[in-house]
Amino acid sequence: MRELADADRIRRFMKALGRGADAESACYLTGGATAVLFGWRGSTIDVDVKLVPESDQLLRAIQRLKDELQINVELASPADFIPVPPGWEDRSVFIAREARLSFFHFDLYAQALSKVERAHAQDLGDVQEMVERCLVDPGRARSYFEGMEPELYRFPAIDPPAFRRRVEEAFKD
Repeated sequence: MRELADADRIRRFMKALGRGADAESACYLTGGATAVLFGWRGSTIDVDVKLVPESDQLLRAIQRLKDELQINVELASPADFIPVPPGWEDRSVFIAREARLSFFHFDLYAQALSKVERAHAQDLGDVQEMVERCLVDPGRARSYFEGMEPELYRFPAIDPPAFRRRVEEAFKD
C-alpha cells in the first residue's frame, strides 16, 4: 500500500518527474493534488495527471516514481469524465517548472464541474472551497456548464438533468 500524498510528496514527485522529461512538456494536476497544493486538504490518495504530450519517457518515469516515492499516480483529468471546452490549457493555472516540464492545475472550472458531476461529499467540499477561495466564480461556472451541456451526450454515464440540478445547487449566488 502506497502512502497518502501530501504537499511535500507531490512536490518531490514533480521535481523527479521534471528530471525525467526529455522534451518540453506539460503536466496538468487535478483533483486531490490541486486541493493539497492550494492548501485546503492535507493529503490525497493519488495524484491525477494529464501529460501533454504523452511520452513514453514520462510514462516510464511515472511508473518508476510510483514505487520510489510510494505515491499513487493516475492518468486522469476532467476531460475523461465531462466535455471540457477548447482552451482548457489557457485556463489552467501555472504551478512550477521543473527542468523541461511545466506543471499546471488543470482548468479549475473543469475540475469543479467534474467534481459536481461525481457528487461525492469530498468533491462537493472541494467545490465549496474553490468558490470560497475565489478560484471559481459561481456565475462563470454556470456559464461554463451551459457551454458544455450540448456535448453531454458524448458521456453516456452522465444524467444531464441531474447534473444540471447539482450545478445549480453548487453554484447558486
